[in-house]
Amino acid sequence: MAQGSSGQNPYPGVTSPISLAEPKAFDLELSLKLEETLRPFGVFESEEELAHRMEVLLKINNLVREWIKDVSRQKNNIPENKIDTFGGKVFTFGSYRLGVHTKGADIDTLCVAPRHVERSDFFASFYELVKQQVEVKDLRAVEEAFVPVIKMTFDGIELDMLFARLALPTIPEDIDLREENLLKNLDEKSVRSLNGCRVTDEILYLVSNKENFRMTLRAIKLWAKKKGIYSNVLGYLGGVSWAMLVARVCQLYPKAAPATLVHKFFLVFSKWDWPNPVLLKPLDTENKLGFPIWDPRVNPSDRFHLFPIITPAYPQQNSTYNVTNSTRAIMNDEFHEGLAVVTKIYEGKADWSELFTPSNFFQKYKHYIVLVARAEEEEHYLEWHGYVESKIRLLVGNLERNPFIKLAHIMPESFGPLNETEGKFMCKWFIGLVFNNTPSANIDLTFDIQSFSDVVHKQAIHLKLFKDDMKLEVTYVKRKQLEQYVAREIIERAGKIARKEKKDPTRGSSTSNLRRSSTEKTSGLATSKSDTDLLKQASVTTDDDTSQESQTPSSLTPQKAEGENMQCETTPATPKVDGEKESNSTVEGEDLEAGGEGRAKRPASPIEQTTPKRSKIEEDGREEAPKQVDDKVTTDKVASVNKHVNRLPSNDLPDITSPQPMSQGVPFQLIKNSIKLKLK
Repeated sequence: MAQGSSGQNPYPGVTSPISLAEPKAFDLELSLKLEETLRPFGVFESEEELAHRMEVLLKINNLVREWIKDVSRQKNNIPENKIDTFGGKVFTFGSYRLGVHTKGADIDTLCVAPRHVERSDFFASFYELVKQQVEVKDLRAVEEAFVPVIKMTFDGIELDMLFARLALPTIPEDIDLREENLLKNLDEKSVRSLNGCRVTDEILYLVSNKENFRMTLRAIKLWAKKKGIYSNVLGYLGGVSWAMLVARVCQLYPKAAPATLVHKFFLVFSKWDWPNPVLLKPLDTENKLGFPIWDPRVNPSDRFHLFPIITPAYPQQNSTYNVTNSTRAIMNDEFHEGLAVVTKIYEGKADWSELFTPSNFFQKYKHYIVLVARAEEEEHYLEWHGYVESKIRLLVGNLERNPFIKLAHIMPESFGPLNETEGKFMCKWFIGLVFNNTPSANIDLTFDIQSFSDVVHKQAIHLKLFKDDMKLEVTYVKRKQLEQYVAREIIERAGKIARKEKKDPTRGSSTSNLRRSSTEKTSGLATSKSDTDLLKQASVTTDDDTSQESQTPSSLTPQKAEGENMQCETTPATPKVDGEKESNSTVEGEDLEAGGEGRAKRPASPIEQTTPKRSKIEEDGREEAPKQVDDKVTTDKVASVNKHVNRLPSNDLPDITSPQPMSQGVPFQLIKNSIKLKLK
């Protein structure tokens, strides 16, 4: 095992490198072509833009120093000649610190203050100080977040600013945040805030060739954004997670050129044995400071993570705990497709631009869920947009647990109003659905949708975030109805991409099995013997028994449903009166034909172990007995539905980053929508 911290091995990582081969002339030529392809996409900033960012950071750093001086005067009554000794500093992390930020990207910053400056001061006096600056726009504070943050636009540059209070009387100018001793006597919010800087610095420390790492990461991030799999909050991967995957490949091929690293990236992770974790260095054997760390040998809940990528800095955490069965299946499919494309590039049958072809999401599925968030005031809309986005993964989880649904594909990009009639402050998210190959059946999505709506509204009220003008709407549409929600040119562009992929037998999700078998038979470039043998060593588990317990069935491959074969009626329920039941009509549609087996469940999943009866929750908190399944449903499907109803009610939906929802008697009335589908 390679130990980077010992200083004896120049190649850090949990395993030795797979190859130390120097790049060939052909690899260097392809790397230059890759850089030329990336430039039109705006992944490189000009010198003027970089200088402007430096100027903004200097102003923010000066503001922080002046603010700490003011707080010191008010609290400690210290002589003026000693005020300057307290210090204070602004650090950067994320894509800017890694050196891979793009044009117009935000900057993640961390304000580090001495021990006499409280977090409450940061969200009070510092917030007011920033508010007075003429360069500041769109200022908002999210103090109740898992990692509290102040967001702003400073002189045209978006900033996310965290706060950490160290247990030091002064902040030295040359302080190194990688030192673990700095975490002593800190609260968890400060530790989480420091973790961004510590992880970023550790990633850079654990790769040998930083320039090749940066170029490769730029390409992978652009690819992930184009394919719609770049979003930590929605269950895909965020920037730090993609950086750690690229860093792991750089450890396995430390001397490879960027073009080779891109190819090896897709090779490694299309064959990775998830849920075995991706580690940049071995897990710590001791937890001296006692902070929670990711360790499935100790924490049973860690065994159910589907796509663990572990941060290298203490306390080690899984940066991808939001990944779901659907998002993992989608990312795995994109890894295989990326491998096929890069193999064609190396064979001279394609160029790099083909790798960055956008997703054909709006032509990929026949059925969609549209989630609309709106508000009447801009400030309320900004709060509501961010809050709803952070909860969408709960809706995806609800849909995944429906036995009729094989895949729920959330598109990370949100879309604004299509015309003026929709209002100024609103956005839409889209979820593509793939249904199992079922016999004639009624599908009722009302519980899945309504339980999500209940949790969103109740927790918003609990956090004192909800305002009367904040609205949330969920609608089912067929593909041919998307023009009512998305600009026509977006749908037409997706159609062109879909037609192009249809002509290529090695592309498209519906041909993933063919593609996977074909890529394994390509030249030695794709499947060299040393690669395939050593990848098993690279995919390291922390404990054999743990990996067996957490092993998930083979990933789902999204498949296209054939034919326009489903209709839905979405109608607001009429207000109930005493003794009156809510009536819902079902529109009979055409036949559904969607290939694939039923979606596999994770063994020993905590959700499956919980068996309260599924209920239709009414406004007054009373429960109504589950509706009978249509006579057309077969006996096997009835058993499947009975299994499905034994799920968590909306009040118990797992959300580890949010407080518990409010109890009954919330001071508002939720509008009930009925979403029913009939399959024949």
